[in-house]
Amino acid sequence: MPFARRMARWAYDVRAWALWTLPKWLVGLILLAVVGAAAATGVAAATFQVRSHDLILFALLSSCVVVTVELTRQEGERKGLVKDVYSAWGLPAAILLPPVYVLVMTVIYYSCLQWRVRKAPPHKRTYSAAIVGLSFVAAGMVFRWLRGTAPLSAPHGTTGQVAWCFALIAAVLVYSAVNKVFMIAAIKGSDPTADIRTSFFSREPLYNDMAEQCIGALVTYGVASNIFLVPIALPVVALLQRSLRHAQLLNDSRTDAKTGLLNARAWESEAEAEVARAVRARMALAVAVLDIDWFKRVNDTYGHLFGDEVLKEIAQCLPGVLREYDAAGRFGGEEFVLLLPHTRAVDAFRIADRVRDHISGLSLHTTDGQAVQVTVSVGVAALDAGARRELSELLAAADAALYRAKRDGRNQVQMISTTRGLSAVGGQTVSINGIGGVPAAPSAWDVLPVGNPHPADDTDEIATKV
Repeated sequence: MPFARRMARWAYDVRAWALWTLPKWLVGLILLAVVGAAAATGVAAATFQVRSHDLILFALLSSCVVVTVELTRQEGERKGLVKDVYSAWGLPAAILLPPVYVLVMTVIYYSCLQWRVRKAPPHKRTYSAAIVGLSFVAAGMVFRWLRGTAPLSAPHGTTGQVAWCFALIAAVLVYSAVNKVFMIAAIKGSDPTADIRTSFFSREPLYNDMAEQCIGALVTYGVASNIFLVPIALPVVALLQRSLRHAQLLNDSRTDAKTGLLNARAWESEAEAEVARAVRARMALAVAVLDIDWFKRVNDTYGHLFGDEVLKEIAQCLPGVLREYDAAGRFGGEEFVLLLPHTRAVDAFRIADRVRDHISGLSLHTTDGQAVQVTVSVGVAALDAGARRELSELLAAADAALYRAKRDGRNQVQMISTTRGLSAVGGQTVSINGIGGVPAAPSAWDVLPVGNPHPADDTDEIATKV
C-alpha cells in the first residue's frame, strides 16, 4: 500500500475514535494527562541511575502485577467502574523506586488489562494509565519531600518509624486525592448523570479503598526492609482481590443488568422490611409503580436498542429526582417501582408527579438524531401512619391506581391511600370521585380530591368512601 494511502487511512481511523465524541474540555483533559505522563516518563528516564537493587525490586513487583491481572482474567472484569488492587504494588514502586519505574509499571498493568482481560476504548485505558501513574509520582514526591535526605529503607527507632509512617500516610492521601479528582472529572464529563457519591464516597467504596491502601502501605513497609518479601505478599493481595470481586458479584446479584437499579427480588426484600418497620413504628410510607406509555410502539418504531436506551435514561434520572433514602427498582419490561419511606400520602403524590414530569422532559434522540418524547403513568399507594398493610396489598393498590392512570389517558399520576386518593394529568392536578379496581382490604380505601394549599393540615380534610 502506498505511503500516502496508508497515511490517509490512518487519519480516517483517528477521526473515527470515540474520543472525539466527548466534550471538548474532556478531550483536552485526557490529552493533557497523557502528554503529562509521557513528559514525566521522559524526564524521569533521563535523570535516574540504574541500580541492581532497583531492577530486582521492579522485576518482582511487575511479576506480581502480571499475576494479579491473570487472576482478574480468570474471574472477568466488570464493565464500568472497576475496583482493583494495583495500589498494593504501585505504592511500593512509587515510594521505594525512582519515578520512572512506577510509570513504566503502570503502563504494563493497563496494557495487560487491555490485552489479557477485556478490550476497552483505547482512550479510557490510556487516560487511566496516565492519571494513575501521575498520582503515584505525586505520592512519591510528597514522601521524599517529607523524608528529606533520610533513606527510603525501613527506619529504626520509635521516632524514625513514626516519621516514616507519617510520610507514608501523607503519600497515600495525595495519591488517593489526585486519582479521584481526575477520575471524577472524566466520569462526570462523559456521563453527567453518573452518581459520584455512591460510586466513590459511600461506605463500601471507601472501605475498599482503605483496605487496598492499607495493604499497599504494609507491603511498602515490609519491602523496605527486605525486597524478597514481595512474593510472600502476593497471596494476601490475591485474597483481597477475591474479596473485592466477591462484593462486586453480590452487588451485581441485587441489581438489574440493563438499568443498574435494584432488581425485583432485591427491591421487594428491602420494601418488605421497610413496610414491616413502618407498621411497627406507626410511620407513613408509600410505594409507586411506573409504566412507560406506549413502550411497545417505541420498540416497534425505533428498535429495541433504542428501547433499551430509554430504560437506561429513565433509570439514570431517578436518583436525581428521588431522595437519598428512597429506593428505585425495575420489576421487568417497562415497569419500575419506587419505595418512599417516611412519606405521607400528599408528599408521595408530589414526588411521583415530579418523577413523571422529569421523565416527560428527558431529551431522547435516536441514532439518526430524531427527538423522541417518552411519558410514564404512575400509580401510587400510601400507607398512612397507624395503618396496617402488607407490601402485597400496597403493590396491588398501586397497580390498580396505575391501571386507572392508563385508562384515563396516560402521562398522569393516580393515587390510593388508606385515607385519600389523588390524580394528576399532564402536571395538572384534578379531583376524582373514586378509584376503581381497588383490591379488597380489611378496611375501605378512601379517596380525597386534591387542592389543599396546606399539606400539613391534610388530615383534617373530609374523605369520601369508595
